[in-house]
Amino acid sequence: MKSLWKRLLCIPLCLIPVLVFAEIRFKNYSKEEIKKMTETTAVIDTKFGKIELKFFPEVAPNHVNNFIELAKKGFYDGTIFHRVIPGFMIQGGDPNTKETDKSRHGMGGPGYTVKAEFNSTLHKRGILSMARAQDPDSAGSQFFICVADAPFLNNQYTAFGEVTSGMETVDKIVGQPRDKRDNPNERVEIKVQVIEKQPAK
Repeated sequence: MKSLWKRLLCIPLCLIPVLVFAEIRFKNYSKEEIKKMTETTAVIDTKFGKIELKFFPEVAPNHVNNFIELAKKGFYDGTIFHRVIPGFMIQGGDPNTKETDKSRHGMGGPGYTVKAEFNSTLHKRGILSMARAQDPDSAGSQFFICVADAPFLNNQYTAFGEVTSGMETVDKIVGQPRDKRDNPNERVEIKVQVIEKQPAK
């Protein structure tokens, strides 16, 4: 496992180019807003099954809000998991992957970035975290789900949620045949549904 981690450390987690003069988004959220995000969940639907998520807005409110808002707009629908590495993670969320030109997969984003919110959440199996380029504040829309513990990512990437159900689906996806860039040979498209707690009547 140590040799695998050494190999993975040499691979950038994401090939997102840093956007020159891109807006870096950050705001302070109220306790009420954080509570609402805590009560919000999401479901990633794939041809292999569903992946259910819960969020950690108490440590990464900007990343949680960003994911929820993008999902509610349908930003992720029709994108694919474009990078799968057994023993490590699956990565998705790039709008470029709606197109079949694989040379552009891994390079897209929403046109802005989100300020890093590194926290003490450990990158364990099932953790949802944000992909980024070398710049800590370069995360945009691309995310990844750990399929194994990855302590070398701790405090280096913004963990903002975790899988509550559907890790068997994640395992099926990470095991798909893939090309030299770790892009699955067959498209694994996703659709993301956000579920907000309804106020009591």
